[in-house]
Amino acid sequence: MTNPNMKMKEKQPLKLISARDPRVLTMIAPFSDDMLALEGYKDREELSKDMFDFMIKSGGIGLTANQVGLPFNVFIAGGHPKIERGLRITAFNPKIISTSKEEIMIKEGCLSFPFLFLNIKRPRKCVLQYEDEYGKKKESHCDGMFARIVQHEMDHTLGRTFTEYASKLKLDMATKKALKHIKILAKQRQT
Repeated sequence: MTNPNMKMKEKQPLKLISARDPRVLTMIAPFSDDMLALEGYKDREELSKDMFDFMIKSGGIGLTANQVGLPFNVFIAGGHPKIERGLRITAFNPKIISTSKEEIMIKEGCLSFPFLFLNIKRPRKCVLQYEDEYGKKKESHCDGMFARIVQHEMDHTLGRTFTEYASKLKLDMATKKALKHIKILAKQRQT
């Protein structure tokens, strides 16, 4: 619930901001419900729904509030029918409390970096503590692809991006490939 004395701002449509924007590259402060009205949201559920709608429309499987310019320490993950049978979580004030020693290498992408894909090594499992969209404290034991999504989104809450895990050479090669795809797409849109 928001503070009734706080003036509610008009909510703006969500849109991705640049991956170089300081809001993406800065650790997010802890979330409190009073913050919602400052961005035009009446409650956590409304924010969660808007973020899931935007993420799905954008073709993602995870999204952190700072990627769309919101100052909230929250991410959403899941919703894809082939990953954990469509499991969806909204994680406010998330914290990974443990990870497995076993690591796996998987190709990752990010809505903030269109067409950029990098092979990244991460722990196969993690345990996440968070508050859900109803304010309830939760703990999720994540494995495989879902654990990867959670760790990727946690990085965003800490002001980090997945590009930091790649060597300069691999990042440069992947960036050239991404730019090539963007140019092809731009040409297709012109015709």
